[in-house]
Amino acid sequence: MIHKFKVPPVTLETFLSRVEEGYCRHKNPYHNNLHAADVAQTVHYMLCQTGLMNWLTDLEIFATLVAAIIHDYEHTGTTNNFHVMSGTETALLYNDRAVLENHHISASFRVMKDEECNILQNLSREEFREFRTLVIDMVLATDMSFHFQQLKNMKNLLTLAEPSVDKSKALSLVLHCCDISHPAKRWDLHHRWTMLLLEEFFRQGDKERELGLPFSPLCDRNNTLVAESQIGFIEFIVEPSMAVCSDMLESILGPIHSTCKPSDGAQQSISEDAEIDRAKNGSTSSPKRSLKFKIKKPWTACLGENKKSWKEQAARDAELRAQQQQEQSDGAVTTEE
Repeated sequence: MIHKFKVPPVTLETFLSRVEEGYCRHKNPYHNNLHAADVAQTVHYMLCQTGLMNWLTDLEIFATLVAAIIHDYEHTGTTNNFHVMSGTETALLYNDRAVLENHHISASFRVMKDEECNILQNLSREEFREFRTLVIDMVLATDMSFHFQQLKNMKNLLTLAEPSVDKSKALSLVLHCCDISHPAKRWDLHHRWTMLLLEEFFRQGDKERELGLPFSPLCDRNNTLVAESQIGFIEFIVEPSMAVCSDMLESILGPIHSTCKPSDGAQQSISEDAEIDRAKNGSTSSPKRSLKFKIKKPWTACLGENKKSWKEQAARDAELRAQQQQEQSDGAVTTEE
C-alpha cells in the first residue's frame, strides 16, 4: 500500500505517531492505542486469511486498514449515551447522533490535512473521494446503535438467490465484527480485554454518580454481574455477528475460488482472471457454476470455550453470593437474639 499510493515513510510514521497520541489522550483502560492495534491486526487477519483481499481493489484495502486504525481515535472513555445525557460539546456538535464515531472520523481527517501527516497526498481527487466515503461508512457502522439493523439487512440480503453485496456494507460489517471480536480470541486475551472494558465502564459510572445521572448498563461497579454480562454479549451480539459475517464472506468469495478442499480453508487457489475481474467489479455470483466455498472459522471454538468459562465463573459467583447472603442472614438472626 505504501508504494502503491506513494506514501512517504516519514509521513506515515508521523501520521501513526499523531494517531497514537490521540488514542492515549484520555488514558482509557480499553479504548486506547492497544485497542486500535488489536482491531487493525484483526482486520488484516480477516483480509488475508479469508481471501477477502482478492475481492477488493488496492484502494479499498487501504481504506479498510486506515479505518481500522482510526476507528476510535480520541475516544473519551465514555459512551455516546453519556455524551448525550450529560450534554457534552461533542454531543451538541453532532446533534446526539453517532457522537463518538463522527468525532473519530472528523478528527482523523483533520490530522490528515496536516502536511506532515497527509498519507493521502498522492491520491487523485476521485481516489480521495472514494477513500473518504469508505472510511466514513465503515467507522459510522461501528456505532452499536446500528448493530441489529446492520445484521438484519445483511441476513435479508444473503437470503436472495444471487445476492450482490455492496462493498461498503461488507467492509462495514467486517470492521464492526473485528471491533467486538475479543470474545472470539484466546481466553487470556478475551478476559484481559473484558476487565479493561469493564473498568472503563465503571469509571463512567463513577462520573454518572457524580453528575446525578442514572447508571448506564454495566457501569455500576457495585452491581454488575460480570460473567452473566459476557455470556449475554457472546450469545446475543458476537456469535450472531460472526455467523452473519461468515455467511457473507462465503457468498462473496465462493465465485472467485476454484477449489474448495476443507483442509485449505481460506488458503485456496483463485480461479481464472475473468472471475477475479468480475468480483472486483462488485459481482458476488458466477453464471457458470455455484461453489460451496467455506472459510475457516477459528473464532467458533474460542467463542464456545470462552462462553463455557464464563458459565463456570457465573456458577461460582452465584454460589459465593448465596453463601454471603446466608452469612448476612445468620448474622441478622444472631443480632436479634
